[in-house]
Amino acid sequence: MSTRSRVGEATQLWLLWKRAHEAVRTTVVSHTTVPADVSEPELSVLAWLYQSEGRSRQSEIAKGLRWDRTRLSHLLTRMEKRGYIDRTKDRSGVVVALATAGEEMIEAAAPGLEEIAQQRIVDRLGEADARKLGSLLTRLLDAEAKS
Repeated sequence: MSTRSRVGEATQLWLLWKRAHEAVRTTVVSHTTVPADVSEPELSVLAWLYQSEGRSRQSEIAKGLRWDRTRLSHLLTRMEKRGYIDRTKDRSGVVVALATAGEEMIEAAAPGLEEIAQQRIVDRLGEADARKLGSLLTRLLDAEAKS
């Protein structure tokens, strides 16, 4: 007879969230990255920069995406070679800016991303629950940022 304890409600909630996240993420990413010929990490950086009005410190990107700085640096090198971004050094670090090709890429991908996110999240939950989900996720992120 097993002596393992039963999975608690918090663990069940986390597992449910993880399965839902992966199911939706996989669909959204494949519908967005394949047509744009861009990887998911590249899309994440391009979207971050686009939301940051085209410029951000490399350290802010790493912190915001919760990525290792070395991983991000290697990705940015590849993105720079593809013409998606430009990097410049100043006294306080490295500034990453969207290059024309990167801006064109994210602007071309944005309508498809919006459409698939609308279909897979908002349409399935409804407007009110989608707003509530956004509020709950923001609370979780804010709490994580403070811890």
